[in-house]
Amino acid sequence: MAAAVVRTLGSSLAKNLREIRIHVCQSSAASQGARDFVEQHYVSLKKSNPDFPILIRECSGVQARVWARYDFGKESSVSVDNMSADQVAKALETLVQSKP
Repeated sequence: MAAAVVRTLGSSLAKNLREIRIHVCQSSAASQGARDFVEQHYVSLKKSNPDFPILIRECSGVQARVWARYDFGKESSVSVDNMSADQVAKALETLVQSKP
């Protein structure tokens, strides 16, 4: 399912967004879904959007979160703690389609 969401997003990231940041803990079980999403889908997202900034931030003990930066510096975030890779993909899709 996450692959389908990533394919749907395709090269549409830059239409609404300026940047995506994914914050994960390297060892926390709560961040496992976010780490799985990055391992499985980062390359395909980056290939579809080569000039779009997709940043992965790892920090010990941090809550897994996806941040979206829109025009004029507006930001939104969604906690993805204890979510599967599919749920992280859906959270990303929601951020991409929403306006701040």
